This record gives sequence, C-alpha cells and structure tokens, in this order.
Amino acid sequence: MVSSDPPGWELPLRLLQGFRSLIDALHAELARRGHPDLRPVHGFVMQAVGRDGTTAVELGRRLGVTKQAAAKHIETLERAGYLTRTDDPDDARRKLVQLTGRGVDSLVLSAQIFDELRAGWAATLGVERLRAMEDDLRAVTPGNPMRVDAPGWFAGS
Repeated sequence: MVSSDPPGWELPLRLLQGFRSLIDALHAELARRGHPDLRPVHGFVMQAVGRDGTTAVELGRRLGVTKQAAAKHIETLERAGYLTRTDDPDDARRKLVQLTGRGVDSLVLSAQIFDELRAGWAATLGVERLRAMEDDLRAVTPGNPMRVDAPGWFAGS
C-alpha cells in the first residue's frame, strides 16, 4: 500500500517557505512605506537593541554573533538612521547603542504589517483554519515563541 502522505522532509521546507513568504512580504511593504534599506537581519538587531539600548558586546551576545559582527550591523543601521551611538552615562569607556525614532517607527510598522499579513492568511485560509494551524504549531513547538532578538542558527551574521 502506498501512502498518500507527503514525505517527512517536506514539512520543514513548507514551514520555512511560509516563514520566508511572510518575511519577504513584510520587507516589500516596509520598502513601500519608507524603509527600503531594511533587511531581515536588521529586525533581529533592532529587537536585540531594545528600547533601553545596549552595548556592542551585549548585542553580540544577544544575537549569538561576535562583537565585530554586531559592530558591523550597528554601523550599517547607524548610517541608515535606525540606530545611534552615544556615551554610556554609567561608563564613559562604553558606547550605548540606541534606537532612533526611525528605528522605533520601523518596528511599530513591522508589527502592524505582520497583523495585516496574518489577516491576509485568514482571508485565504479562513479564520478558523488559521487559528487551528496556530494552535497546532503551539502544540508541537516549545512553550514560548522564539525570541525575536535571537536569530541564532538561521540568520548568522
């Protein structure tokens, strides 16, 4: 008897494809709304910087990359107007990396766009099927969603 189930290797690829389609759509919309220079890894970097700011060393730890890789991301996002570096008021030897208004705007806008993209999936699949898929994914994945500031194994530097 031949199984009609798809092969097991297809599941992770479909999940990745769904992730990629959402991320690609997010960045296309961010570009249309005034943020054409942002790339997927930039979102992880800005989430890791957070509202309170951080240092390059700590940013590297949060992202799981070297201080040098973190510094490269900081430089890129500073040139684009998303981050700024200032003297740390608690330690004059350190620089504090903080989000600019443009950086905060891009994160707020990203959250709104993700809501819009989810609504599009609900329109395509139906609200109940989308909720069931989300519930099913919660059932087979760890309790808390991945931290959005830790690209870890799939983003690299």
